[in-house]
Amino acid sequence: MSNPMKILLLSTALASLAGGFFVLDKAGMIGGLPDPVGVKLQGQLPPLTPLQPTPRAFFRPTTRKGYWNIDVVGDFQLPPTKTLIFSAAGRNLHVDQSWDKLFRRGFSAIDQTRMVGGSEVWREPGMPPANWRSRLKPSQRSLTIYRNYYIDEPFALAWSRDSELARQTWYRRPPSHPQARKTMYQASYELCGQCVNYGDCPPGTLKNTNGFIFFDLENDGTSAGNQQEHANMYVYMAKTVKENTMPYTQIGSITPVPHNSFGYSRTSDYTAGPEWLWTKPAQHTATSRQRGMPDDIVGKSFSDYMDIAMPGTYYLYPDFDYTIPHHADDARHWLASLVGEQEVNMALTNKRRVAWQWLFNTQSSEFANSAKASNAAPPAIAEGMSIFYWFTGAYGVLFWDDHNRLTPSQPVPRDPALQGLGDDRNYACYEHYLHGLWRLFKHHGDLFNGREKYLNQNTECSFDGGQTWYKYNANQLKTKSLPFVRAIVNGDQILVSATMPYAQANQSTRVLVRYVENGYRFYSQIQLRGDEIYLGRATMSR
Repeated sequence: MSNPMKILLLSTALASLAGGFFVLDKAGMIGGLPDPVGVKLQGQLPPLTPLQPTPRAFFRPTTRKGYWNIDVVGDFQLPPTKTLIFSAAGRNLHVDQSWDKLFRRGFSAIDQTRMVGGSEVWREPGMPPANWRSRLKPSQRSLTIYRNYYIDEPFALAWSRDSELARQTWYRRPPSHPQARKTMYQASYELCGQCVNYGDCPPGTLKNTNGFIFFDLENDGTSAGNQQEHANMYVYMAKTVKENTMPYTQIGSITPVPHNSFGYSRTSDYTAGPEWLWTKPAQHTATSRQRGMPDDIVGKSFSDYMDIAMPGTYYLYPDFDYTIPHHADDARHWLASLVGEQEVNMALTNKRRVAWQWLFNTQSSEFANSAKASNAAPPAIAEGMSIFYWFTGAYGVLFWDDHNRLTPSQPVPRDPALQGLGDDRNYACYEHYLHGLWRLFKHHGDLFNGREKYLNQNTECSFDGGQTWYKYNANQLKTKSLPFVRAIVNGDQILVSATMPYAQANQSTRVLVRYVENGYRFYSQIQLRGDEIYLGRATMSR
């Protein structure tokens, strides 16, 4: 989160340390908050150190419907300090020829719904053979718990669909009760049986052996009078699931999160506090003990049981539209929302962050061309998502799609309602996304070793040829129509990503970036063409 006072003090300190080399520019205002104070350079610009541009792969994006080519780039792996979970479409296109190819294309785990039955997860009737074991390591497994798991029989917990039913939902009943399974305890506890599906239950017990478990209930909204009951249910659910997993299992939830900007990146997001359901402690109500709520969750919040926070955003079609303005404080802007969401949330939690990412527009009848999820992210946006996101210091991504298996080159659907959906989509956006991952981690994976420093909104840039230097957050870059630049420093290495969002193909943009901390005096210039996603690295000198 941007803190104007801290930035003002930092700018003042830099001016003092420089012995008069800098003078302070007058602060402006944006959205009711003061801009960071510009640091004005006196005298000549120091010598520039060129950044070495990262190679690009050359490929012809697919034009086939229902298909994407996983071989547009070669082999590379994600650093062990990060995770990238495949819950998207089209693994069936290549898995029979090379089951592990996803792991050689940057992904590090697979959602259970995308696993191969019989070799990765047991789906056959009855128990697996005594000597059977999944070929996937626990760190390569991910389980998403959707609301229907709780809604459907045998648990029939309608609360998962309607939060107002929290006060009618039972926490736990005696095992002998005829409706003992229709409780939050039983539904959450029985997830421990997942180890049977992988053939690796601990001796004498059942524990969930997925490396990751993610909730996707999306029922967090509720009336004010129901908030305590609803929070209690979330806390108890999370506690019960966590108690029945392995120590290495990491748990997260798409909602609630510390703060959800819903794809906007407004000034007000930077002063927002955490969402109530994320932090509200469990407390007994008039009927909670009667319904089996235990005393040991009193005072605990949902966030206490989460290993992972999941701030992120799905895009709407306006985010992909290059013909409309994107620079108002409340305007939708693909990169400001991607980066800004992380800037806001990293100030509200120190938990690992994993965002859900989807390369098609989410559905909304309130926005143009968004009624169906039929519009793919343009090339620069797809590539930029897979590069800029990691510059925020986030731990991982759950790469999601509303479709699973793909059947390429299908004729136009007979049902017009299916046009532009599923097999009728063009999935070249996946290839651009994969290309971005390859550029970043194939060539710079060594920098993500746990010792890197993410500058985020402390990345210092000049937009006037080096006369004045600013540290802007994502909202400020958006509203000022400036290029986005973010940097990572690791020892004497600096890695820089940059782009001019929504720029036209013939547009040229110049920006300077510097790093003048820890004895380094690094200055460099970046020349951007159109909306290209620039990535460059340099060795800094003292």
